[in-house]
Amino acid sequence: MSDSPELLRLREEIDRLDREIQSLINRRAACATEVAAVKQREVAAGGASGRGEVVFYRPEREAQVLRQVMARNQGPLADVTMATIFREIMSACLALEQPLRVAYLGPEGTFTQAAAFKHFGHAVISRPQQTIGNVFAQVESGESSYGVVPVENSTEGMVSHTLDHFITSPLHICGEVELRIQLHLLAGATASADGIQTICAHQQALAQCRNWLDRNWPGVPRVSVSSNGEAARMAAADATVAAVAGEMAAELYHLQRLAGNIEDYADNTTRFLILGRENVPPSGRDKTSIVVSTHNTPGALFHLLEPFEREGVGLTRIDTRPSRTQNWAYVFFMEFEGHLRDPHVQRIMKDLEHQSVLLKPLGSYPKAVI
Repeated sequence: MSDSPELLRLREEIDRLDREIQSLINRRAACATEVAAVKQREVAAGGASGRGEVVFYRPEREAQVLRQVMARNQGPLADVTMATIFREIMSACLALEQPLRVAYLGPEGTFTQAAAFKHFGHAVISRPQQTIGNVFAQVESGESSYGVVPVENSTEGMVSHTLDHFITSPLHICGEVELRIQLHLLAGATASADGIQTICAHQQALAQCRNWLDRNWPGVPRVSVSSNGEAARMAAADATVAAVAGEMAAELYHLQRLAGNIEDYADNTTRFLILGRENVPPSGRDKTSIVVSTHNTPGALFHLLEPFEREGVGLTRIDTRPSRTQNWAYVFFMEFEGHLRDPHVQRIMKDLEHQSVLLKPLGSYPKAVI
C-alpha cells in the first residue's frame, strides 16, 4: 500500500527539519566545549573564578535558560515538555565540558535518582548512596560534585534526617526539584499475590499509601527499609516480598505490578534539594533557606517572623527540630522568597543575627523550573 503524495511531502519535511535540528545541536555542543576552554584559560590566568578551579555547572544560568525556553515556547508542545527536551540537550553539552558526579539516596531505582535525572539530565554520572548522611559526605569530600536528598513530602511533611544534617554540614543548597510521586505495589516476575508475606518500602512511602494498604492488604506485615529501591531489590530476590516503589524501580528490577497508583493522595509530591559546595548567584527567581535558633523566651518566634512581615517577604516553609544542645530548645528551618544578595533579605538577616543564638544561611538557589 503506497503512501499518498501529501504524506511523502510531510515526511521529507520532517527529515529536512531533523537534519537542521541535529546540525544546530552539534553547533551548540561545539560552543559548550569552547566555553570550557575559555573557563580553563581564565582560571589558569587567575581571573574570572579566582578560586583556582573551573566551575562548569552554573545553576542560576541553567534556570534562566530553561525559563527563557518556556517563555518563548508557542506550542504545540507544552512548555514543560519543551524545557525537558532542552534540559537533556544542556546535560549532554555540559558532559562535554565535564561530566557531573551526582550522589543520591540509593540504590538505583529510587525517586531520588529520578529527581537527580530531572534536575541534571541523564548525562550525569549518578552515584547511589546507602544513607542521606553518605550523600552529604560524598559532596563534602569532593568525591561527588553534587548531591540530591529528599526534604519534604506533600503528604507526610519534612524528612527529619535531611534537616538534621544541615545543622553541622558546610554544604550549600544550590537547587530544588519537585517530583510527582506515583507508587505501585510490585513483586518479582514469578511471585503471586497469594504468596506475599511482607510489604517493604521506605517509611515515607509506606505512610503515603497507608490507607490503601489497610483496605487492600490488611494483616500483611509492613517493613521499613532504607529506600524504595532497596525494597524493589528485595522483591526481585524473594517471591514472598512485595515492594512499594515507582516505575523506574519496576523497570530496573524487572518487577510485575500487582497494583498501580496506590498513593492515598493523587497530588502526592516530594521535594528534593541539590547539595553543593559553592554559593549560587541570583537567577532572578530565587529562594533562600536558613537555620536559626533563639533564646527560649516568650515571643521568640514572633520576633523572628517580624522582619519578614516588615520587608514584605513571604515564608514558603518553617519547621522545627530539637536543638541537640539544650533540652526543650528548638532550631527553626525557614525558607523564603528572595536571594541573600537582595538588599531587603540582607536587612532581614541583620535583624535575625541580633536576636538569635544561631543563624546559619544554608543557601540561595533558583526556584524549581520543571
